[in-house]
Amino acid sequence: MRFAFKTSPQNTTWADMLAVWQEADGIEIFESGWTFDHFYPIFSDPAGPCLEGWMTLAALAQATQRLRLGTLVTGIHYRHPAVLANMAATLDIVSGGRLELGIGAGWNEEESGAYGIELGGPSERSDRFEEACEVIVSLLTRQTTDFTGTYYRLTSARCEPKPVQQPHPPVCIGGSGERRTLRTAARFAQHWNFLGGAPEEFARKRDVLHAHCRDVGRDPQEIMLSSHVRLGPDGDPGPVVDAVAALGDRGLDLAIVILPPPHDPAVLAPLAEALAQLR
Repeated sequence: MRFAFKTSPQNTTWADMLAVWQEADGIEIFESGWTFDHFYPIFSDPAGPCLEGWMTLAALAQATQRLRLGTLVTGIHYRHPAVLANMAATLDIVSGGRLELGIGAGWNEEESGAYGIELGGPSERSDRFEEACEVIVSLLTRQTTDFTGTYYRLTSARCEPKPVQQPHPPVCIGGSGERRTLRTAARFAQHWNFLGGAPEEFARKRDVLHAHCRDVGRDPQEIMLSSHVRLGPDGDPGPVVDAVAALGDRGLDLAIVILPPPHDPAVLAPLAEALAQLR
């Protein structure tokens, strides 16, 4: 079992997030750190403060030495995939090859509508996401990309310099839509993230993903499986250990522990000690 943490950049301060990441950078059991990519807080008062995900990630890359880092996940409709590919290549370079490229189809109607960013219905989101994955992987791996789709068109498009990680930073796809999202993950992902929930639901989604892998000729073992697990506001790691153990029994590879605000580096040492029982 492997372990990571997540500091959602909502209802927090930059100083508090930075303190957590710098402390975690020195705790070996945490292999990666994650933010999210939203402009409004989610699952709380949307009028609250929310730092932009990619800007904070770039700053955190410079403030750490060891941790791998990524967003869980970037809604693909927020940025043109060619722009996102260039952002990813650059951040992989400035971090010394530590980027995990987390992407998803997008879902937040409130912030999308407020900013006039077209979200579309479920079918449109899925179609656009699949096109975007193809565009991003091509730009990160090929000298030039030509692509003609419903949503994106590229002509002799370049993305230079290429990322440090070859053939490209690992693509982490978040989402559990069984017909489309998990099939797209089977095609493009090196890492699939389960939002979180009952171990039985995780196992069912895992089986759907593996069936899609067989359909597209992909070895399911090529895709790492992760899940969010939430640390309670009291900081007690016991329920986290229990939840991770149950998920591990069903094939989880990486547990990503969501740290509640206010972010406090003091929770990391007892959490790491408790998680070490599961190794």
